[in-house]
Amino acid sequence: MIDRQTALNGFMTLRKPDKELRFGWTTGACATAATQAAFRALHTGAFEPTVQITLPKGQTPNFELVQQKLTRSSAIASVIKDAGDDPDVTHEAEIVAEVRLSEDATGVRFFAGNGVGTVTLPGLPLAVGEPAINPSPRSMIVAAIQDICMELGVSGNVDVTISIPGGEQLALKTMNERLGIKGGLSVLGTTGIVIPYSCSSWIHSIHRGVDVAKEQGIGHIAAATGSTSEVAIAKHYQLSDQALIDMGDFAGGLLKYLRKQPIERLTIAGGFGKLSKLAQGHLDLHSSRSALDLSDLASRAKTAGADGLLCNKIRAANTGMEVLTLCTEAKIPIANIIARGVREVAMATLSGGTTIDVMIYDRQGQLVGRHDG
Repeated sequence: MIDRQTALNGFMTLRKPDKELRFGWTTGACATAATQAAFRALHTGAFEPTVQITLPKGQTPNFELVQQKLTRSSAIASVIKDAGDDPDVTHEAEIVAEVRLSEDATGVRFFAGNGVGTVTLPGLPLAVGEPAINPSPRSMIVAAIQDICMELGVSGNVDVTISIPGGEQLALKTMNERLGIKGGLSVLGTTGIVIPYSCSSWIHSIHRGVDVAKEQGIGHIAAATGSTSEVAIAKHYQLSDQALIDMGDFAGGLLKYLRKQPIERLTIAGGFGKLSKLAQGHLDLHSSRSALDLSDLASRAKTAGADGLLCNKIRAANTGMEVLTLCTEAKIPIANIIARGVREVAMATLSGGTTIDVMIYDRQGQLVGRHDG
């Protein structure tokens, strides 16, 4: 789960280290381990120092228990999340599971404890009012409990409460508030494994943001590459939080999802440099994974009347912002040209049926270029 402020500042200041990276475990895997340990102790009367779980793809990691508490009708266990070398906001958070015998439950019932959010908006894969424990972690937890039931011959009718101490504060660094998840973090993880710098949680949030907007009946969403353009586009169109998508560098993650889940209107907003890369066909805009083609910018400027001297200056520029300044001084509408290019790339990626417009902003949030659909 990438820190949202780090993300909005460009994730951007983070760079993947030049070394072999250590993978980690999702909050869902940690919640499964803690629940499995608590459920077993509830029926055997004792905790084991470590617990081994089975992930959806067959891996069997071991987790050390931190907290252990046992009563006649409940058990509590916890593990510390290790996200490996991923810049994960929940790295080293304590994931706590309380398992309580229930005469009312038929199977496993889930509850949100301290630091775990509750779903308040439709559009997510969980019903409104449910704890933000995603379907995959729920399935892992239920499977772990069922395995012990078969082994020990006991009932699996229990209430499971997952807590993450400090989770409500950590959630402020995520996109949960915008997705309508209130009061804490989400328990996530499809495979149980965190792949360093894969940014899967951010792309997951983009997809869920689209789902929530559509469920709210919002026909116009705006996707921004950063906080400056997001604030500007929200003000320009008077958009609600649920209409705003934190796209960051993951234009491809958004556009490919909209190809399957189209929406009536999309506005793409961002700075000149990142959107220039999108206009050049790059769907991942991070500086380490795509480079700005200055020769291409020079060619585009030439079509708008730039002379040879200006084109040479563009090719020698240090940054996209320098190109924008050079062209602005020469009255070459390079930002409008790039905006049109972004729209063409987006239209080619989508399957049609979506109106697309593009707004380009400078670092002060001033509109410098646009192309309307």
